[in-house]
Amino acid sequence: MKHHQYAMTPPMGWNSWDCYGATVTEEEVKGNADYMATYLKDSGWEYVVVDIQWSESGAVSSAYRPFIPLKMDQYSRLIPAENRFPSSAAGRGFKPLADYIHDLGLKFGIHIMRGIPRQAVHQDTNLLGTNVTAREIAKPNSICPWNTDMYGIDHTKEGAQAYYDSLFQLYVEWNVDFVKVDDIADSKIYGAHVDEIKMIRKAIDRCGRPMVLSLSPGPASLENASLLEENANMWRMTDDFWDMWPPLYDMFDRCYKWSKNAGPGHWPDADMLPLGHIGIRSVDGGASDRYTRFTKDEQITMMTLWMIFRSPLMFGGELRDNDTFTNSLLTNKKVLHMYQTSYNARQVYREDEKVTWTTRGSDGLIYVALFNIGEIKTDIAVTWNELEINGKDVLQIEDLWEENEVNVAHDKISFELRPHAAILLKVTVA
Repeated sequence: MKHHQYAMTPPMGWNSWDCYGATVTEEEVKGNADYMATYLKDSGWEYVVVDIQWSESGAVSSAYRPFIPLKMDQYSRLIPAENRFPSSAAGRGFKPLADYIHDLGLKFGIHIMRGIPRQAVHQDTNLLGTNVTAREIAKPNSICPWNTDMYGIDHTKEGAQAYYDSLFQLYVEWNVDFVKVDDIADSKIYGAHVDEIKMIRKAIDRCGRPMVLSLSPGPASLENASLLEENANMWRMTDDFWDMWPPLYDMFDRCYKWSKNAGPGHWPDADMLPLGHIGIRSVDGGASDRYTRFTKDEQITMMTLWMIFRSPLMFGGELRDNDTFTNSLLTNKKVLHMYQTSYNARQVYREDEKVTWTTRGSDGLIYVALFNIGEIKTDIAVTWNELEINGKDVLQIEDLWEENEVNVAHDKISFELRPHAAILLKVTVA
């Protein structure tokens, strides 16, 4: 599928939600982009994504304000709030900010909600490219349960596809590279909004600009795996993920179930990385302004699972406040090599709180991750037979996070791991 070429490896970037909620400003976006360009770009980090409510002038946290006026153009399309994004004045939209980010050698992304603004429907405003108006394509009983901004769009109505086409024409003018569409993939309440997913796919295909399509929130249903692969580059397999152990524990089961559906151009998404300085103007995740509540062991466990599974990586913290340890998780060359070149990741086994994964490297390497997701120190082991490397000579085993060579028994790998800890190994065989 043509759109798969837009994300042949899992997208890597920064998203404003975990640190700034609905309130991020142009200055903060530029500051994080500057940091990424200087310290992370060479490691493959490239997307800078402005998350939800960028059209709301008075956003104050991650809490949504119901039925608040949003900035909108004459064709029912939301545009940036000028007080938060000054360069958008005079109808320039996000183009100046996107150009700034592109000049750094990075890519620019935005968040949008499924549907059409309620205020456009109530005012019955015009749509570009059709004589139909906003009220005629709206589906007023298709609403987001947690945000009041939008109505769904009735795909059977004349002008429905034209509206989505007009949105992505605007995003072409803005030089957008990545679009995260929200209230569209969740299966918990209404199910996935299949018809709008297909309209969005068609609009991107028609717009003439490569754009990575990310669908949120989750958990997406495995029953929709084919639909998601056919239409999106990444989709959330989880609800919002925060810096607490229970959701990380649960992610092992989610990754196991979705592991067969990850591949070039289509990536199940374990959600953002709540690392570093988060919650600056956010009240989500059970806490406010803080550094991640994950221990160092838990941070390594999370990064190891995300990267051997090959989830997209979207860093959620304020990059400019990163410490040396946090950056070491983002720039480890050998771990990133595994992440960007490996294939056929699979869970070898799970026995209660002992978990083992493996994946193959394109250069013949074998990678092995051992996890202790229990509450007591314990031994985790995996045999050559379980790794399907019997009959081969093991030349070297390297601990990738500690960056040193390790010695193991002649027929298996075994380590004693602390609670919530992991080890990631590179096995070189002949």
